[in-house]
Amino acid sequence: MPKSHRSIVAIAVLAALEMAGPVYAQQHPAALGDLMTAFVQPRHIKLGLAGREQNWSYAAYELAQLRATFADVAEIMPKYRDQPIPDMMNSTVKEPLDALDRAIQAKDSAQFSAAYEQLTASCNVCHRSYDRPAIVIQPPTVSSFPDQDFRQPMK
Repeated sequence: MPKSHRSIVAIAVLAALEMAGPVYAQQHPAALGDLMTAFVQPRHIKLGLAGREQNWSYAAYELAQLRATFADVAEIMPKYRDQPIPDMMNSTVKEPLDALDRAIQAKDSAQFSAAYEQLTASCNVCHRSYDRPAIVIQPPTVSSFPDQDFRQPMK
């Protein structure tokens, strides 16, 4: 998605959160969770499914989308509970995302699986650090997108 479209989506989400109550999105207790569930989690799932199927071109696309989505969330909610979201995301997911990029470029399933597990574990570290240990992310076991084929397209 072009940056201008992502910005439009980010603004729309922020406006919806603002209209939900008189407080800013950063102060809305559910805002970060809503953003993560609506935007980050589907990208995490699709990335995992694409990698599992060794669809490297689609995995590269989803990885780029996931990075952009993390950036959008950090822009919409720069702080949560007085903690800087961009710093937390950078310290927890930057290296796993870089490792995923290397695995995708190498088209290496074992490397991808290890990097994806690292990303997933990093998400859970972040959740625990924000006092949300009940939010436990795991690699997808089934697709929640029944209308999408994650296998490598036939040539």
